[in-house]
Amino acid sequence: MKPLEKILYVDDEEDIRSVVEMSLDLGGYTVSVCASGVEALERIPALLPDLILLDVMMPGMDGPETLRRLRQLPEGAEVPVVFMTAKAQRGELDELRALGAADVLTKPFDPMTLAADVQAAWERL
Repeated sequence: MKPLEKILYVDDEEDIRSVVEMSLDLGGYTVSVCASGVEALERIPALLPDLILLDVMMPGMDGPETLRRLRQLPEGAEVPVVFMTAKAQRGELDELRALGAADVLTKPFDPMTLAADVQAAWERL
């Protein structure tokens, strides 16, 4: 498996985007952020990330719909997606995986361990 280098994080909350970006940047990753599913879909062809971290609950286009549309793009069809969500009930996590997510990380997350958690999810692919 190739090493994880480029990550796209999609979340409508600016503060969370900043914390995730800083945490992953300190972890040695190249990080891009988007504020919506629409923005992510527009930028995917230019960014070509290795992995997408995708918030589940966003206004307009939520994470599951973003994933569905991502899979229709040639540049996004095979990119692994890890959902990040505060909805941590077992059934909800199973539903997200059934949509095609490679993994699910729960919020709140620990900024000090986020890079290691993302790397662990990558290694489970």
